[in-house]
Amino acid sequence: MGVRVGQQAPDFTAATYHRGEFGSVNLSDHAGKWVLLCFYPGDFTFV
Repeated sequence: MGVRVGQQAPDFTAATYHRGEFGSVNLSDHAGKWVLLCFYPGDFTFV
């Protein structure tokens, strides 16, 4: 699945870690708002 500039991103759920607690977030929870998504694989690894 790919998304191009100008297309709506598909809804998804992602795992989160915030203020010492694990949780999840849905993209649809932020509908109608500006959202910046940043992914950096390998975080919390000892490479």
